[in-house]
Amino acid sequence: MTQTQAQTPILAIDGPSSSGKGTVARIVAGRLGWHLLDSGALYRVLGFHAEQQGVALDDAEALQALAQRLPVSFREQGGDTQVCLNGEDVSREIRDERVGELASRVAILQPVRDALLARQRDFAEAPGLVADGRDMGTVVFTAAPLKIFLTASAEERGRRRYNQLKEKGFGATLPALIEDIRARDDRDMQREVAPLKPADDAIVIDSTAMTIDDVVNRILDEAARRALVQSA
Repeated sequence: MTQTQAQTPILAIDGPSSSGKGTVARIVAGRLGWHLLDSGALYRVLGFHAEQQGVALDDAEALQALAQRLPVSFREQGGDTQVCLNGEDVSREIRDERVGELASRVAILQPVRDALLARQRDFAEAPGLVADGRDMGTVVFTAAPLKIFLTASAEERGRRRYNQLKEKGFGATLPALIEDIRARDDRDMQREVAPLKPADDAIVIDSTAMTIDDVVNRILDEAARRALVQSA
């Protein structure tokens, strides 16, 4: 990490699957005029790319090599983040629940996480970075001056994910989504490598009964209180 990157203010937003952290991070980054890192997209793209290349999801060495040369890029498009693999927009494909499962499986491998660590830290550029993921505050940006752990009940997260998938034209059933979320939570929290948990100095926000605007305003207020920005 360069000296400039080390001095860049970072807001880390972690949380379980479908907690709304991606949406919140994108809005907060837009409001602050900061850069955005969707770390989950990196793992989704890697899982998707591994499947395309016929690489086994338990082959840590091959996955590490794939991660080191992963041809991924991000572009802002109409207020959203476009994810490209080999220059091709794969934003829709990687949001499929099946690809989320692939991402969860490759993310438990330490060599894969090591390979993507430096790439994630390279996103820290002036005027600031909002980093969204599962270990942004505990592993990737441990010195971030503001860390948020965003969560919600499994039932509420399942409902949100169901509505998102239906809006995008994907088929899904609510009970199956809730069961998948609980299983993913257990896997993410119990894994030996970077288990999902709040950083010791994180602010935990339970958004079960909150709107997106409520959460965004809470985070922006805290960013202003800590003088990360002059005005949120």
